[in-house]
Amino acid sequence: MTKVKKEKAAADAEEAAAPGGTEKSYEELIANLNQVAQPLASRKLSKKLYKCVKKAAKVKNIRRGVKEVQKFINKGEKGIVVLAGDTLPIDVYCHLPVMCEDRNLPYAYIPSKVDLGSSAGSKRPTCVILIKPHQDYQDAYDECMDEVSNLPKAL
Repeated sequence: MTKVKKEKAAADAEEAAAPGGTEKSYEELIANLNQVAQPLASRKLSKKLYKCVKKAAKVKNIRRGVKEVQKFINKGEKGIVVLAGDTLPIDVYCHLPVMCEDRNLPYAYIPSKVDLGSSAGSKRPTCVILIKPHQDYQDAYDECMDEVSNLPKAL
């Protein structure tokens, strides 16, 4: 390894080790939302949804990505649909809320696709996740289901 590469690798390691160095606040994330991100989860509900996604990912009980979520919604699978509000272009996933409303599935937008992907245990950002119910995290799931169902729907 050359001297330049060693210095760059050391700088990258320091940057990664810095706790919360690149983490953005909820207000900063809301500034980057697209126009269709309604109903938006509050800061408190977003944290609950991230935790529920994390628990569901541990038992491999989630569906990730537009293609997979759309396929399983069409097959009639039940759960909570979590969409990232900062996804562009909107055309990628703007049909999913309509599908959810047709099948009476609760859905909510959260501010960051990067946070959604990392809570699912992945380094890749993801714009849609379907959380399926499971006994291991049923309390957290029911709480999220109630709160997401009570969010006001977009017109």
